[in-house]
Amino acid sequence: MQAWGDPRVTRFILAEPYTETQVRERLEQETQRQVTHGMQYWPIFLRVSGDFVGCCGLRPRPSPGVLELGFLLRPKYWGKGLASEAAQAAVAHGFAALGAGALFAGHHPKNDGSRCVLLKLGFRPTHLEFYPPTGLQHPSYLLTREDFQGPTAPRPKFP
Repeated sequence: MQAWGDPRVTRFILAEPYTETQVRERLEQETQRQVTHGMQYWPIFLRVSGDFVGCCGLRPRPSPGVLELGFLLRPKYWGKGLASEAAQAAVAHGFAALGAGALFAGHHPKNDGSRCVLLKLGFRPTHLEFYPPTGLQHPSYLLTREDFQGPTAPRPKFP
């Protein structure tokens, strides 16, 4: 409820905030996706305190061999590098454990934080894609298995 139910978090993925019922349905969808596909948007917790940070994970795309990366963090954890850390782990898992050939990601046109995370991870801009939940064309990116440098590879610094 703390991430999917917070309009500050979901304003970049929905035109209207989720209701409490819709949050419960979304959480059930994630649980079912784990059972069905072996992937979901997994919860993120701080190791030291156990505080819930948000979620990050993967889901299937219509294109064979392509998975979609996504992440949502609670506002108090924005700008601390946690999205990059979680997304890096999800990307590595997608290629190593799930055998993805490529990963897709998109973001709201005004979400500069997500754009920076994707570029930092090596995703390349490819196109604009209509995203029905917001009604907008979202910048979209691809990271191929060949372009992935692994979890310990040095990453370019972005402002």
